Amino acid sequence: QVQLVESGGGSVQVGGSLTLSCAASGRTFRTLAMAWFRQAPGKEREFVGAVSGPINWEPITTYEDSVKGRFTVSRDNAKNMVYLEMRRLKPEDTAVYYCAAARSGRLTASGSEYAWWGQGTQVTVSS
Repeated sequence: QVQLVESGGGSVQVGGSLTLSCAASGRTFRTLAMAWFRQAPGKEREFVGAVSGPINWEPITTYEDSVKGRFTVSRDNAKNMVYLEMRRLKPEDTAVYYCAAARSGRLTASGSEYAWWGQGTQVTVSS
């Protein structure tokens, strides 16, 4: 069982930066892939980025195309934390952001592979 609590959301101007944090509990956390998803009003939930469990000693990451080069997912297993660093924010990044833990350490963008979800944190980007 994994419990997730996001924090760090808020309002920011276009071009600004924001870092979201996700505090995880559960002994298996460090073995699981972790991801961020988002859902804007009236839209379906979409994948943002993910970091794998330990593979070849170093985790690997993957991102949705629209955030590549702007967003960075990272994890600190010693602190049971996952982060989403967001830079050069755009109005279309406005959404509720969710942290999620997968059923395994395999890197995946499929929401169905994620078994545990946080409550979400709102990010609003305004011009």
